[in-house]
Amino acid sequence: MVRLKDKKEKHLDSNSIGPFEDIPVDSVQRWMEDLRHMTEVECMCVLQAKAIGVEEDAQGELIVATRDHVARDNLQTLLRRALVVSTELGKMFQRLEKGRWQRVHSTAIRANCHVRSLVHEYSAARNTPSEMQKYEKSLLEKCMELTTITEKCLHTEDEFFLKSMREAINEILTDVSDSFSHMIDMALANEIQILIRKIESSDSVYTIGSDISNLLSLTQDGPQLCRIIAKEGAVVALFKICRQDCFSDLYAHALRAVASICCVEEGINQLEKVDGILCLADILTDENRAESARAEAAAVVAQITSPHHTSTQHLGSFLESMEDIVTALIKLCGSASCGEVFLLASAALANITFFDSMACEILLQLNAIHILLQACKDRQRVDTPYSKDQVVTILANLSVLEQSAPEILQEKGVERLLQLLGEKPSSSSPSEGAACERVQQKAAVTLARLSRDPDIAQTAIQLQAVPRLIELCRSPAERNNSDSVLVACLAALRRLAAGCPDSIEATDHQQLIKPRLVDSFLLCSNMEESFV
Repeated sequence: MVRLKDKKEKHLDSNSIGPFEDIPVDSVQRWMEDLRHMTEVECMCVLQAKAIGVEEDAQGELIVATRDHVARDNLQTLLRRALVVSTELGKMFQRLEKGRWQRVHSTAIRANCHVRSLVHEYSAARNTPSEMQKYEKSLLEKCMELTTITEKCLHTEDEFFLKSMREAINEILTDVSDSFSHMIDMALANEIQILIRKIESSDSVYTIGSDISNLLSLTQDGPQLCRIIAKEGAVVALFKICRQDCFSDLYAHALRAVASICCVEEGINQLEKVDGILCLADILTDENRAESARAEAAAVVAQITSPHHTSTQHLGSFLESMEDIVTALIKLCGSASCGEVFLLASAALANITFFDSMACEILLQLNAIHILLQACKDRQRVDTPYSKDQVVTILANLSVLEQSAPEILQEKGVERLLQLLGEKPSSSSPSEGAACERVQQKAAVTLARLSRDPDIAQTAIQLQAVPRLIELCRSPAERNNSDSVLVACLAALRRLAAGCPDSIEATDHQQLIKPRLVDSFLLCSNMEESFV
């Protein structure tokens, strides 16, 4: 998994996961490669898609690399070529809509040449599966048909004819787009199969590590590729590595790839089929394992328990191991050597506390409040708004339980919540700003829940919680113009006012407490920053 601060957030936003980044290629290099593709297209137009001869020693210069080249390079090149074709097909749809027939035809020629070039070069570099060969042949025929039919539209101005041709071309173009997408998926699956077979067949730590790196790199190219990777059995192969002591040095690397693949449901389903949760529990609970391996196991747990996943079927087997996993995760929070390890472990706990109240009860028994609040004092462990987001998420979920209030009070948790209400970004990063908003919102929610307890409410008032909440309500800049923070602060303010009405001045009571919540919200959301 790509290291924090940004990529880990795909499953740490309490909570989670997404998308993946563009291929990490220098822009000048990308431009030169795209330029090369275009010049080849011109050659192909002249030579009517006949292959250009190359010296025997230059076979490796093919756009789609030979078997000796790294699989990752094959796949990324294939993705780039596919993007070129998809772009041309998209232009055709737009130009067809506008009736720009000359442009439609020239784009059809370019798309046809790009597809033929890609198909011929891929076939030269790989033994193409028979099913894929059928798609290739059909696709090439449709591309030629598209070129032929668009040419007919250049020699007439008959509106009725052109209208009928537009409908026919649109139908063929849609068919070409669908066929091309399917063919590319099959080609990608073929390349991924080769990579996975290398991982399964090798007994070299170096070779397997290199292949896992290639696989991990591919997971960054989007959820569609992750689905293909999962479907081809990558999760199964990676957990085989994690169950062999001789590959213990690769556990962290393999689990990082698993976490990336499990951003899609198909990856989680594969994890469930190979009893991956039991393997994760074994690694997490073995304190003799390297901290990096346990941290990456925590990352997988954070990924599969993300509230953003629509399917919860995998949680059945997770519940069986939940107590062991929760115990191991809170221990990891307490012993974490750096902020990243703490972030991964706390993110997993934050997600777990959302779907089962039993997890909250287990955490209370394990002295989790003390461990988390002590960690907040250690800048080596809790050093970013993202880590604080996970801590306050756990506290918010624990605060639902009445027995959490005395412990939070004892550990000076109210003081920590007020500090979190003042969380501000240290940079202009949108993700950091969003994390600070979540911290403020959840701190206010936690304070509101805990203020059911009279001792907590009294302590909060003594610590000047009311003026801070009023400031957040009245000053949009203090809450980064966040409506969710405003609603949470109004709720906390009303809870404190209910227990201690004398703590609110008359004007504030008239505007922030007495009206309906929605009316106070509208009043505060429309205030200027200078309003005091």
